[in-house]
Amino acid sequence: MAGRIARNDIDEVRSRVNIADVVGDYVTLKSAGVGSLKGLCPFHDERSPSFHVRPQVGRYHCFGCGEDGDVFEFIIKQDHTTFQEAVERMAAKIGFTLHYEEGDGPRTDYNQRARLIAVNEAALAFYQAQLTTAGAEPARRFLGERGFDPAAAQHFGVGFAPQSYDATREHLRGRGFSMDEILAAGLAGQGDRSPYDRFRGRLMWPIRDVTGATIGFGARRLLDDDKGPKYLNTPETPIYHKSQVLYGLDLARRDISKQKQVVIVEGYTDVMACHLAGVTTAVATCGTSFGVDHIKVLRPMLGDSAGAHLSQLGDIVFTFDPDEAGQRAAARAFAEESRFASQTYVAVAPGGLDPCDLRLTRGDAAIERLVETKRPMFEFMIRRRLASHDIETAEGRVAGLRDAAPVVAGIRDRTLASAYVRETAKWLGIDIPEVRRAVENARQRQGSTRQDQSGGSVPVGQAGPGGELVAPPEEPVAGLRLLPNDPVTRMERDAVMAMVQQPGYVGTPLIWLAASATFSAPMLSVVRDAVVANVDAIGAGDWLDRLLQDVPAPFRGLVQELALAPIPARTDEDLALYARSIVQALVERDLLARKAALLGQLQRADPHEQGDRRAEIQRELVELDAQRMRLRADGEASA
Repeated sequence: MAGRIARNDIDEVRSRVNIADVVGDYVTLKSAGVGSLKGLCPFHDERSPSFHVRPQVGRYHCFGCGEDGDVFEFIIKQDHTTFQEAVERMAAKIGFTLHYEEGDGPRTDYNQRARLIAVNEAALAFYQAQLTTAGAEPARRFLGERGFDPAAAQHFGVGFAPQSYDATREHLRGRGFSMDEILAAGLAGQGDRSPYDRFRGRLMWPIRDVTGATIGFGARRLLDDDKGPKYLNTPETPIYHKSQVLYGLDLARRDISKQKQVVIVEGYTDVMACHLAGVTTAVATCGTSFGVDHIKVLRPMLGDSAGAHLSQLGDIVFTFDPDEAGQRAAARAFAEESRFASQTYVAVAPGGLDPCDLRLTRGDAAIERLVETKRPMFEFMIRRRLASHDIETAEGRVAGLRDAAPVVAGIRDRTLASAYVRETAKWLGIDIPEVRRAVENARQRQGSTRQDQSGGSVPVGQAGPGGELVAPPEEPVAGLRLLPNDPVTRMERDAVMAMVQQPGYVGTPLIWLAASATFSAPMLSVVRDAVVANVDAIGAGDWLDRLLQDVPAPFRGLVQELALAPIPARTDEDLALYARSIVQALVERDLLARKAALLGQLQRADPHEQGDRRAEIQRELVELDAQRMRLRADGEASA
């Protein structure tokens, strides 16, 4: 890598670059008086412009959110680059040659980088022009069969490499690039006698870095006589490292940062399909599995850090094919889950379709539904392990528990882990204490440290060698924005909201019944537990303060949100009726789930045995039905 950029060069680039021209690529600026321009701030949502730029001073400032800096800081914050990358980008913009200081004097690595980017950009223009030629008919047919028109191809920069051993390199040499530069960019390979075009007769996708510079290509086989791999990517070069790039990130980076969400798909056409369907946060790896370096690229965009406010953390959604390769990809992604502070999810399309085929067969709305119906990564992995066993037999349930326990034991948030103990017990139809013991045994085997890539151990709560987050065991993520938007979770949210805001209307007996309810959103159960723990203080003036004091610090924002969120009631009478009815609905749902679990246990019990367990289950079923009857009677009386 290049050394440190010379300080004089940094100052010279800063003085030569017009900050208004740079900001103007992102923000529509209008005059705000002598020597000042203004526009809508790119760093926060606003209706009236409060973002000001002063070209003579070379700085910007937002009077709404307080963002402030020079041209380099703007590029860093807007495009999520490093300082050195920002300086290099601005130097290229004005044609300034940078010098790098190290022990042996200035270095010119940056000049090589600029030339390699230039030769890739020239190749991109050539490939795009070739897509309209007669020889590219298979490429156009491929795109059309997958629902991509010429406008889509143009938007994503898709092109075609002609079926020739020298057409690309001769074109590039005619544009002033040397053979050494063409080889160094990976556009040509060195044969026994002469160089040859690496990509021939293939559909071409440009792979760009976060700033939009083309650094490599992905090529798809089209012709029957092409004996090469289905997908062929640029080899490792001084500017292209496949483990550090994500296809589509140049198009998705702003929406990833704005929406705090990234959708990771498996192919170039899947990225195209997602973006065209409105899921503009989709990216894909380039010929390699999702790994540590990809996480390091995404975390700054998502605000994914140990010190970030919980409301700033985002969602990472993985999509996997249902075949064996997709399952292996899921396992690899799960292995990296602990490196994120954000919540990880899995989205699997109905019928096992990938996003491209899903859009083609079911339309754009199906892509949006795919992301909306995502499942937590932990639930996906636990259910995947249980599915490999016949849990209708005792042996299968034991084997399933042993297989799933390490997954639950690996959950950093102990509150969430406790919730998955209950869920796993329900899915298996066995007692919660038995699952808890298996998880504790698995946790003891895993130990209190995590292994870094070099084979050493990294203490929990510290950063690993690649800068990845190794979080403490208890690191819950809480906030109304982070809750899934499904009917069950909304009902749970509204019931907890009623207990927090109107515990007097809900009543102590009903709160005690809600104490044992199972939540699909574990963060809500933490707040519920605080309400139950302070049930003797209902009506006290410091009720909210007591709840805030009892929940772990990361959940206090959630309690405050629940305490201030509006409840759909116009009068006190409506409010009382609503508060009781929504909590009753929560309790009744939990009683029904417990009844279903008991019936499952009863069905699996040996009918020829007249043991105490069958009788006990029967008694529990009778008691549950009685509780449901009493609950309904109370609800009718209060109405």
